Amino acid sequence: MEISETLPGLNAVNMAIIMGDNLRGLAGAAVSVIGMLLPGGIVVMILGILYQSNHSNPDVKRFLLGIAAAAVGLLSAVTLQIGRRQFRQLPDIAIIFVTFLAVSFVKLPLFVVLLGLGPISVWLYRPKVSKPRTPDEHLPFHRGARHHLFRH
Repeated sequence: MEISETLPGLNAVNMAIIMGDNLRGLAGAAVSVIGMLLPGGIVVMILGILYQSNHSNPDVKRFLLGIAAAAVGLLSAVTLQIGRRQFRQLPDIAIIFVTFLAVSFVKLPLFVVLLGLGPISVWLYRPKVSKPRTPDEHLPFHRGARHHLFRH
């Protein structure tokens, strides 16, 4: 358990470590991590080798452009589904627009944009301070309301 909590990574890998450790100890944890990471690593290595040997092929370039277009479409759909509420207010739209311009056209690194716009966003959406209450207002029957209860 301690091993999975200290390692960064996906919950699935952490869960594999926990299960492997519970079933077979340290060896089980090691085998479970290898089982989770090795297949995907092999696939990525094979794809990298195939790309390296075929990167100048026009069909490969068109295939990758199609994948890129699909990825942009999927990310756009998810962004619109998750952020639908954020497209309703002017400050939200301004932050989204400035972020888009800074990353896409000015070519600023995302972490620089986040460091700049993050504090502005936090300030815009900070909790509003309400007016202080008088000592009697926190009671369910403050002085102004008591006389209504005992009227006959």
